[in-house]
Amino acid sequence: MKYLQLLFVSISLLSFTSNAALKTEEVSYQNDSVNMKGFIAYDDSISGKRPGVIIVHEWWGHTDYTRDRAKMLAKLGFTAISLDMYGDGKTANHPKDAKGFAMEAKQNMDVAQARFEAGMSVLKNHSTVNPDQISALGYCFGGGIVLDMIRRGVELDLAGVFHGGLKTKSPAEPGSLSGTKVMVFNGADDQSIKLEHVQNFIGEMANAKADLTVVNYPDTVHAFTNPEATDLGKKFNFGNLRYNPEADHDSWSKFTNSLSELY
Repeated sequence: MKYLQLLFVSISLLSFTSNAALKTEEVSYQNDSVNMKGFIAYDDSISGKRPGVIIVHEWWGHTDYTRDRAKMLAKLGFTAISLDMYGDGKTANHPKDAKGFAMEAKQNMDVAQARFEAGMSVLKNHSTVNPDQISALGYCFGGGIVLDMIRRGVELDLAGVFHGGLKTKSPAEPGSLSGTKVMVFNGADDQSIKLEHVQNFIGEMANAKADLTVVNYPDTVHAFTNPEATDLGKKFNFGNLRYNPEADHDSWSKFTNSLSELY
């Protein structure tokens, strides 16, 4: 274990755009009676199947931020899908709404898992994807969702968590994550993710036999990967929201390098 500082599905194609070899698709898929709206990006110049990567959004919902991350992954040779965990692609413009959406999404983890797996099925069935090579990453709310999924037995090769919640009432079973690589990128001064949370999480992952990497960035708070975080923090008087370009670039490099080494 390495760490730093610390220590079923219906798909409808809605639109199709291209930018050189980069292709993007708006996809609609169903989970029970709820319509989910996702976004897929891939490089059309690459022949054959490639690994697929799932991206789970912040508590703000399925925004351009995760879509941009999907495009970044596509340029690196992956096919990526940005999921919709709220339904109908709804987004929040105020923290109170965002908190409400996130709490509703997590109040029934069976439903949350079904929504995650519905999007995963879309990705696995995409013509460019090797369904046996699937990883995921999540931001804030999304990072917690990714962790909850592997705790519940969803098979992912690599789970990346960027300033995501680490606490859980349902820890991974002993030995259940053997062979699963988990990478957590956290701000050392993040008021919502305490040192205790990180320490307990490290113990949980060790007990589950996960291949864990934790990077704890000094002088860094929550949402450090989102370029809009600083303005949002000022707008809503949240001192715990601030973009850190160095931590953003370093965490992205570490995660994508691990993806490339894995596949």
